[in-house]
Amino acid sequence: MGELCSKEIGQRLKAFRLGSEYSAEDIAAKIGISRAALYRYEKGDPPKLETLESIAELLGVSLTSLMGVGVEYVASAVSFFERMRQAESVAEHLFVMFGPVSYLLTTDEFDEFLAVVLREGLPAGLPDMDQADHMIDEILSILKERKKAYRERKPSIVSLVSATELERFLRNGFIGAYDLPADVIQERKQVARREIENVLDMLDKQPIGIQIGILVDSIPSTSFQIFRQPGRASVAVSPFRLGEFPNVRLGVAMITSAPEALSLHEKMVNELWARSLKGPEAAKFLRKLINETHS
Repeated sequence: MGELCSKEIGQRLKAFRLGSEYSAEDIAAKIGISRAALYRYEKGDPPKLETLESIAELLGVSLTSLMGVGVEYVASAVSFFERMRQAESVAEHLFVMFGPVSYLLTTDEFDEFLAVVLREGLPAGLPDMDQADHMIDEILSILKERKKAYRERKPSIVSLVSATELERFLRNGFIGAYDLPADVIQERKQVARREIENVLDMLDKQPIGIQIGILVDSIPSTSFQIFRQPGRASVAVSPFRLGEFPNVRLGVAMITSAPEALSLHEKMVNELWARSLKGPEAAKFLRKLINETHS
C-alpha cells in the first residue's frame, strides 16, 4: 500500500470504529492485536490484508468501503461526520447543500441548542438510550471540531440553501419534537430566527470566501457536499440532517471520488447556483421572509 493510501485507510478505520458499538480495546481484543497497533493503523501504518478483512467484518462494513474502493457506504452518523471532518481538514473548496443552513456557517448558539434538539428527537422507549446518548455526544464533539477547523483554515465555501427549508425552520423553530410547551416553541423560533439572521448578515457583508445562494424553486431531496483540494475531489451524499426535526439515527450515506459522480454533482451545483438568488437580491428575499414569518 502507498503512504497516502494507508493514511486514508487509517482515517476510514477510525471513522468506522467511532461509529461502531466497540471501543478500541474491544476491537483489538477481538481481532487479536494490541490497542497500540490499532491506533498505529488509524494513523497510517499499513495493516495486513487479513487484519483489515477481520476488522471490516467485525465493524460490519465491506472491505471495499474500508479501503475506499468505489463507493464508501456509511450507516452511522458518527462515522459519516468524522469522514466529513477528515475531508474538510485538507479541502480548499467546499460546495455545500445541507439544510436548512450549512453547519459550518452556523453560530455557536446553534451548537448549544443542537445538543438539546438531538436528544428531543430520540423516540420514546428507545431500547438503549445510554448508547444513543453517547452517540449524540460523539456527534457533537466531531461537529465542533469541524467548525473549529473551518474557522481556522477558512477554505472557500459555496452554500446553497432552500427557501422552503428556511421558511419551515423559521415557522417551526429549532425543535426536535412536536409536543413541546408553547414557551419552549416560542424560544426555539427565536433561536431559528437568529440563525437565519446570521445568514442574512453574511449576505449583506459578503465575507471573503463565503458565497450563499437561495433556491426558491425545486431542489434535490438529498443533501450533499463536494470537497476539493489540488488534484483530488470527493462528494458525500447524506440522509442525515441537523436542522429542525434532525435525523442522526437512520440512513445510509455515500462518499465517493468516482469521476462520474463528481461530474454529475458539479453539474447540478452549477445549475442550482445559476438560478439561485445571490447577494443583495438574496438578502432582500431573506429579510422579507423573516419579517413575514414573524409578523
